[in-house]
Amino acid sequence: MKTKNIFYGIGILLIVVLNILYFYNPIFKSDSKSIENKLTDYNLKASDLVSSFTNNEKKANLLYTGKIIEITGTIKEITYLNDRNTIILNSNSETFGVICDINPNQKEKIHQLKQHQKIKVKGICKGFLKDVIFLNCAIDLPINE
Repeated sequence: MKTKNIFYGIGILLIVVLNILYFYNPIFKSDSKSIENKLTDYNLKASDLVSSFTNNEKKANLLYTGKIIEITGTIKEITYLNDRNTIILNSNSETFGVICDINPNQKEKIHQLKQHQKIKVKGICKGFLKDVIFLNCAIDLPINE
């Protein structure tokens, strides 16, 4: 009976220690969300990207989904709903745009942006659902035009 209790105690202690190491130790923390310094696969204008998806969604999905893309476009809207910072870029179409979910480490940069400002955003393309969706986006230097 005592050995059984010791065995369970060691098991629980081991689980607690592993959880502490996993959640609090920076060695286990991934920097996969930070794409600022990663190379881009494509550099496109927001309108060209949306046109690709609206003209041939299947081909565009094969080309762009899962890739790191730098998009240049004009800000249509900036939202801060549910602790998510999102920028919507205009395209040539009234109906479609590019939704960029901004990485939380970009808070200082996003608060400097204004509607109708031309910017570059780098993110991972996730596909097309009425708009082209980008996740983990980093804001590159704003273009002053």
